[in-house]
Formats: sequence, structure tokens, C-alpha cells
Amino acid sequence: MGRLWTLLTHVHSLAGPVVMLLYPLYASVMAIESTSKVDDQQWLAYWILYSFLTLTEMLLQSILEWVPMWYTMKLLLVTWMVLPQFRGAAFIYERFVREQFKKQGLVRGDGEHSHAGARNKFVHFVLPKKGAHEAY
Repeated sequence: MGRLWTLLTHVHSLAGPVVMLLYPLYASVMAIESTSKVDDQQWLAYWILYSFLTLTEMLLQSILEWVPMWYTMKLLLVTWMVLPQFRGAAFIYERFVREQFKKQGLVRGDGEHSHAGARNKFVHFVLPKKGAHEAY
């Protein structure tokens, strides 16, 4: 039983990098090389969500250390996002992320980008208003 448990532990450890990075990297290259835009959307959505998940995980690391099944839950979520049968990344992006961008005025309802709105919001975020530094 000890050897089986050791084997399962190693498989579990290797599954993360394979599912979260190696397969998505391969599939992203194949998507770029294909003529279809459907797979491009899936893999762009995946990398957006994976980046967000990684940043969230970094911020909440001290809390997530206390969640015993966190890595397994993350692995299951990412597996669902990458499997072509489910197109989970595209689903999450369409259902949740795009809606937030619409609310912020960064994406129009037809899927087109609102470059002027995004640029103005970014400029206001990066460059403080005049006199704002004097308040400190």
C-alpha cells in the first residue's frame, strides 16, 4: 500500500504542471496556427483566468494554506477549464468576466472593445488627479 500511495502522490504532483501549463501551452500554439477563432477564444480566456487564479492564490496564500484540499480543487477546476469537451474557460469568461468588463464600460455589448473608455480609465488609474498627492 505504501508504494501505491507514493505513486499516487507523484502522479498528483505531476498532474498540476501538465494540466495547468504543458497542455494549455501546446493547445495555445495549435490555436494560433489554426484558422478557427473559437479555439483562440478558449485559450485566451484560459490564460486570463489562470493569471487571475494565480494572482488570487498569491494574495490569499496564508489563508489557502489552511484549506487541505485546495490544490486538488484547483486542479479539478483547471482540468474542467482546459478540457475541450467542456470549454470551461470560455464559459467562465463569457458568463462572468465579460459581464464585469461590460459594467465597467470596457467592452460593448456586441463584443467590440471600447478603446477610448479603457484608455481613459487606465490613464485616470495611473495618473493621479492634480492636487491628489497633496492630500497625503
